[in-house]
Amino acid sequence: MFARVTEYKMKSGSRDAATEKLNAMKSQIMAMPGMLQFVNVMNEDGTGYVVALVESEEVSNANAEAVAAAWAQFSDLLEATPSPNGYDVIANWTS
Repeated sequence: MFARVTEYKMKSGSRDAATEKLNAMKSQIMAMPGMLQFVNVMNEDGTGYVVALVESEEVSNANAEAVAAAWAQFSDLLEATPSPNGYDVIANWTS
């Protein structure tokens, strides 16, 4: 399993619009090949992270175009281009 962790910053006052847009995109995001779990966290100031768990790094890399297209839908709300990093998942616990 592989995690793509992306740091982002929304423009001031755009949290509600970003959340609405994100919710409208749920089926598009979850339909990406290999997507196992998607978590998006954001503070009141617009700073946030996306953690996408996918089957493998190869699958994550193959989704690069679709991910870029998804982020492009937020271009008017983002302060800067999001900064993604990838990690091997060594634990994924739930209760």
